[in-house]
Amino acid sequence: MTEPRLLVDTALMAPIDTPLDRVDLANWLWTLTDAEYQRCAPGQHIAAGTTTTDDGRPMSINVELIGGSLIIQHYIAEIREPHHCLLSSVSDSYSNGVHTTVQVTWELTAEANGAEHSTFTNRVAVHTTDEFLALLDSRGIPFDAAAQERSAAVIAHNELETPLYAQSITRRANNANTEATHD
Repeated sequence: MTEPRLLVDTALMAPIDTPLDRVDLANWLWTLTDAEYQRCAPGQHIAAGTTTTDDGRPMSINVELIGGSLIIQHYIAEIREPHHCLLSSVSDSYSNGVHTTVQVTWELTAEANGAEHSTFTNRVAVHTTDEFLALLDSRGIPFDAAAQERSAAVIAHNELETPLYAQSITRRANNANTEATHD
């Protein structure tokens, strides 16, 4: 097995217009509807759902179009807390009819930004798999060229989804607070 190489590491921040004590990223992520997921990157987020692994660990399945590649992620929760979620996936990638895999780490954090606001950080890191490196080798594609192409696509995708995720988290937090005050 070859040592994985970093293809992309992007982290973007966006405001969450609610106090940190109202934010629950784990609950938001594991109850995110398919339609709401699609609203968080129109035209690029195709489908989302949750399930478990065979041994019962929580899993989020995301299907998205990033830079012309269809990506199917099988995110397993490593950390699932109100202000920090860390997920990892060996993700399927289909581009021009060719299948490969990449290792993706998705990290979501929320931090207080004063008494009434919070900051959301959406971090995505993509590493190679042996299958991906073999594909590059068989096609004569230099690693640096592949990394530059992937990086541009993932960063553009993150720039689209991060503020929309933050808006969705804000809506969920504020709706949950409204519902709690009416009970």
